[in-house]
Amino acid sequence: MRALVLDAARRPLRLAELPDPGPGPGQILLRVRACGVCRTDLHIVDGELTEPKIPLVPGHQIVGDVLEAGERFRAGERVGVPWLGWTDGDCQYCRSGRENLCDHARFTGYDVDGGYAELAVADERFCFPLPDEYPDEQAAPLLCAGLIGYRSLRLAGEGEMLGLYGFGASAHIICQVAVAQGRRVFAGTRAGDDETQEFARSLGAVWAGDAAEEPPEELDAVIVFAPVGALVPAALRAVRKGGTVVCAGIHMSDIPSFPYELLWGERVVRSVANLTRLDGDEFLALAPSVPVRTEVEVFPLEQGNEALERLRSGALRGAAVLVI
Repeated sequence: MRALVLDAARRPLRLAELPDPGPGPGQILLRVRACGVCRTDLHIVDGELTEPKIPLVPGHQIVGDVLEAGERFRAGERVGVPWLGWTDGDCQYCRSGRENLCDHARFTGYDVDGGYAELAVADERFCFPLPDEYPDEQAAPLLCAGLIGYRSLRLAGEGEMLGLYGFGASAHIICQVAVAQGRRVFAGTRAGDDETQEFARSLGAVWAGDAAEEPPEELDAVIVFAPVGALVPAALRAVRKGGTVVCAGIHMSDIPSFPYELLWGERVVRSVANLTRLDGDEFLALAPSVPVRTEVEVFPLEQGNEALERLRSGALRGAAVLVI
């Protein structure tokens, strides 16, 4: 099979011919149709997540057809594979409904090979049936940008005034969900990024501007999607007393020191780690009812490095997807 391979951090991915994988017990074999390009992939390639399997086939927003079936899925079914690829099922976190925190979890495109390839294997317990309404390239971003965004939205609480700082793949999906819930969305972007600000307004945001500056109204919560630690104090300045700042990324630059008065007033700063299968079931049922529409830029497998560079530079509108 053809695949893109990471041989070492901070090197371009290498297009290679690899042996076809075979499924083990509890796994299914997939013919990959599309795979989303996530900022987590970029953190892995750039060496900011430091313990990947090497060599590695990245990619964890996989849409594929089942070639070799298991117990849950039949041959020919279309399924989605997310970031969370395996848990032990027996640790204190798994037994308390927090499998996203499992100490022994394995992650797709990090601990096991992912979807930047023509074929992939996955633990079928951690795969999802996909809504028929979504073509392959539209479905792929739902599997991480959507799922992590949805978990972040739930942890942000039910307040009406919601800030989304960093308006990329996750935020453009969750903006649609929040607007459908009747919330008022305030989109924070890079200073002067008029195109992204207009994009946010087109999806229902009532305000879009510089994330480093305070929005025109106090917010109940801010979700920080951008991996920029300096946005955490900015978000704390923006939320009212009792408000919540959710850090949605798996990696973030250092958060600078800030005066205690920004946190005082029972404000909360919290992170989001990974996802649970319940998150996936809930969000993939919800998305068609909104309906969420994903904005994607499509690349062939051979242009995976170009897709990552467009993500790195902030040039993407919505999400990048490799179509195999």
